[in-house]
Amino acid sequence: MKLLLIADNEERYLWEDWNQNTRRELSDIDLILSAGDLDANYLEFLVTMLNVPLVYVRGNHDGHYDIKPPEGCIDADGEIVEVACGKGAVKEKIRILGLGGSMRYKDYSDDMYTEEEMAWRIAHLQKVFLRERLKGKKGFDILLTHAPCKGYGDMEDIAHTGFECFNRFLSKHQPKLHVYGHVHEEYGVFTRCMTHPSGTLLINASGSYRTEI
Repeated sequence: MKLLLIADNEERYLWEDWNQNTRRELSDIDLILSAGDLDANYLEFLVTMLNVPLVYVRGNHDGHYDIKPPEGCIDADGEIVEVACGKGAVKEKIRILGLGGSMRYKDYSDDMYTEEEMAWRIAHLQKVFLRERLKGKKGFDILLTHAPCKGYGDMEDIAHTGFECFNRFLSKHQPKLHVYGHVHEEYGVFTRCMTHPSGTLLINASGSYRTEI
């Protein structure tokens, strides 16, 4: 399954400069994952042009989604969503768990959390896991967040510090992939891909990146 990962910065080639070459180059994409801080119109454009599922979480600058959420896209924040992907008659199902927001560095944002608040959000996912087990389903394939894990792709300033509770969460559940954003390439120190001690592949989606699972 081929994925287009996006976050933080709207790419001109995926929006203003879209053309038939872009469409051909992305014709094999099965799923789009947005790790936050993107214009809702950008997400709507991509889900329309590529005609594949787009799953997103909110970044710490996505308060405008309260007024105009991206239509035609799937909000995974605080949920496990299962999407059927693929170009053929037989679709492959993939399960994505989302946790939006960043480390709190201001007092007035609904999309920022202290370490304790994010740990509380994770603890309350037990209700989600129980509901899924009652449906005969368990686990998830991808963790989709806006912020990184602490110590893996984050920075030292409080605004871009990752969450320690994400490390524990990955160690417990060991999904195949953790997609995040928030730390931009233009900040200088930037690692696109790395492997977490749990074995999960970590990918910073800032801008755009193509991968497969």
